[in-house]
Amino acid sequence: RMAVRPGGCSGFSYEMFFDSQIDDTDIVEEFGDVRVVVDPQSAEMVKGSTLDYKDGLMGAGFSINNPNVSRTCGCGNSFS
Repeated sequence: RMAVRPGGCSGFSYEMFFDSQIDDTDIVEEFGDVRVVVDPQSAEMVKGSTLDYKDGLMGAGFSINNPNVSRTCGCGNSFS
């Protein structure tokens, strides 16, 4: 599950976690063997975004490129 929550130094932050419960209103997209679940409010804030996984010695993990972001914080973990 991918979600946007209030918090962080710029106003919002991303959350990603495994979730076995899917609501009827959730948006579910499948990419090969990967299923991404997003609640409707978060979906509006990440519309048009790309989710990627980078593997390497520096900065390994998920990367979100969100065209709706107007500003990010110095740590790169929150946005507005």
